Order: sequence, then C-alpha cells, then structure tokens
Amino acid sequence: MAQRLTVLNVALKRALGGTLLALAFASHAHSAPSTANKVAASQPMHWQQIEALGKNNDVYFYAWGGDAQINAYIQWAAQQVKTKYNINLVHVKLSDTSEAVSRVLAEKSARNNSQGSVDLIWINGANFATMSEHSLLLTAWANKLPYFALTDPENNPAVNFDFGIATQGMEAPWGQAVLTFYYDSLAITHTPPSTLDELLNWSTQVPGRFSYPKPPDFLGMSFLKYALVMLHQDSDQQTQAQLNLPASAQNTAQVLNPLWTFLNKLHPTLWRSGQHFMQSGAQMRRLVDDTELSLGFTFSAPEVPAAVQRFDLPRSIRSYAMQDGSLSNTHFVAIPYNASHPQSAQLIANFLLSPRAQAHKQQASVWGDSSVLIQSTLTPEQQALFKRQTPHPSALPFNSIKRTLSEPHPSWVNAIMLGWQTRYGVTR
Repeated sequence: MAQRLTVLNVALKRALGGTLLALAFASHAHSAPSTANKVAASQPMHWQQIEALGKNNDVYFYAWGGDAQINAYIQWAAQQVKTKYNINLVHVKLSDTSEAVSRVLAEKSARNNSQGSVDLIWINGANFATMSEHSLLLTAWANKLPYFALTDPENNPAVNFDFGIATQGMEAPWGQAVLTFYYDSLAITHTPPSTLDELLNWSTQVPGRFSYPKPPDFLGMSFLKYALVMLHQDSDQQTQAQLNLPASAQNTAQVLNPLWTFLNKLHPTLWRSGQHFMQSGAQMRRLVDDTELSLGFTFSAPEVPAAVQRFDLPRSIRSYAMQDGSLSNTHFVAIPYNASHPQSAQLIANFLLSPRAQAHKQQASVWGDSSVLIQSTLTPEQQALFKRQTPHPSALPFNSIKRTLSEPHPSWVNAIMLGWQTRYGVTR
C-alpha cells in the first residue's frame, strides 16, 4: 500500500537517541492515561469540547484507494462515525498519498490556512517527512486522543516515531505492517528461500518465478529497502549509520552501489527476464494466482489468508518470514494544519484507534491489518474482541518474525527510485 500502507519496529532509538525518546515519553505522560482503566475514566474537558465541536460535519479522508477490502473497511468506519457523531466521512481515494501532500502544499502557497480540502490523511514515511518539514500538519493532538493510551506509548516507541522521525503528536497510529513472503506450496515443495542470498540462488535455479513491482510502488520499494539493509549487514558501522541519515551527494553511491550490484545479478532471473516489471502488489498476487509466479510478498501478513478466503489466491499458499530479517513499520493518520474540521477528524482518528475498530480491522475477512493496540492495556472485554479461531493454513505462523529491520531514512526512497529509473526503468 502506498504509504500504508502503507507497514512494526522502526529506527527509533538508534536514529534519534534515548534523550529524544525520553522527552517524547515525558511529554506524553502529561497528556494521556497509560491504562485501559484510566481511559474509561472521565475524559478531560478538552476532549468534551472536541466532541461538541466535531459532531455534525463532513470530513474528507484522503486515503489510498487501491484495495477493495480497505475501501470497504473505511466505509464501515464511515457508518460507525455517522451513527455515533453524525459525521459524514467521505473517502477520497488516492493512487498515491503524495497527491494529498501536493494539495495541502498548494493550499498553503495560496494562503488557505483554515478551509483546507483535506481533513484527514492516511500517511507514513516520506510523505510524513515532507509534511512535517513544511509545517503542513496539525501538531500535539494525537497523543491526547483517549484511545492513544492503549498503544502503551511509554513502552512502544514505534507509535511516537515514523521512519525514525518523531511524530510530535502529529500522527495517530492506525496499523502495523511487516514484509511477509508467501509461496505456492504446490510449486515449491521444499523449503522456500529464507534469506536474500537464498532468494538470488533460488531465482537463478528456477528463473521467471519471482519478481517485484517497479518503483515508485510502495511494495516494490519495500523489497528494495529490505535488500539494501541486508546487503549492508556486514558493512562497517559508519556505512550502516548512513541508512539512518539523509541521502546526500556524498553518501549515495557508497550506500546504493551494493544494491545495484545485487540487482544486476537478480534481474536476469526474474519474471520476463527483468525486462518488464509489474505495477503493484495486486498484480503480483494475480500472477501468483495464475501460477506465473511461485513466490510473492506483501507488507501486511494477514492480507494473505484474507486473499485466500476471497479466492484471490489458491488454498495451497503458505506464508513465511525471511530469517535474515523482516522490514517493518507503523502507518498513521494525520490532520493537515488547515483542515476545515480538525475536531471532527480527531473524533474519527480516536474511533479508528478504538478496540472495536482495531479488532474489526484485524479480521482476515475484513482487512487483516495488524492492530497497534497492546493487549496488556486492554480490559478482558476488549481483549475478547481480538480472540481468534484456529489460524488459517495460509496465515503467517505465530512467532515467525525472528528479527525486524528498521526502515531507512525517508530520503533514501527518492534516492533508490532515481537510481533504479536510471539503470532499469527506461524501457520498462
């Protein structure tokens, strides 16, 4: 999912240091309760005022619209907030989140500072970095949402940082994503490749059975970032540290040259000999379903059994995690600084964080997006909403993720995209 999705553990302490974490947590401690019992207590006066001002309005939610299940979930949420607050939630479907970023930036240039067309936006990564840099987002609201406490922010810094950048209350966490691979067990009867080196060797032995969406597709970029991080596992610490710093003219070649060397070996073994690339994760899923590919991947593990259940993938599909590491992150919702109805947007963001909404979203038949709530903060009644039946055979096995990989600094997305287009994208 573009910025979606999209999207668990980001470069938090290593990128920004323990001091910044302490400051973020100290700030939060004064703004939100830390347990479900405190959430159930009477809310501060400011939240009562937000509820009063937020009802009976239209809210334009700019969110990626490329997945039917996600779209249906947003419509379900719209029905709930309509009933609860008489809010008319309008899903403005995007092909890329940057479209909304450009709209808000244009409105700021036109000095439209209070009647913006975007009330709420689904965002993370590079788009959040851009909006934060240009002061395009409402600040210090997300960590004051009543349900934010259920993310256990004091012990779960992932909800306070986005690709290593402090959110400063500008984003409310919505879901978590991890790079998960899946394969057709009828086509791959032995153990599938579980490291980057094994993937190259396997693809060389069975050419044409694997590929990835071309940049700037979010999922394709995620595969390239996974490869980049793994290729630097044996690099010196100074070189590895560059991944958490902005890409620059001085460090780009040093950091990215190993990726180009790897892709030069991988591409001739790919689907259509690496001369053409698919456009999206949905297209990759169709190619697996059509048996053109034997191996695919997604940034949302529950998406795989959900696709099997709706017959978009065969029942022989099995999920697994790479043993050398799994790229992961959190995705958020944010409110532009000039939103027409910021109080209404906060009501929606808080509802999206509620145990009911998070549990419904996590169901494979609904969306399958992992919850950002920490179970230990929930009451028994709230925990019961998340109880699962017997895991689906195609689901990622419990405790499969042995090691998580931090997302590089957002600036590396553009550096990778430009380098990829120059080398591989002219005729593809």
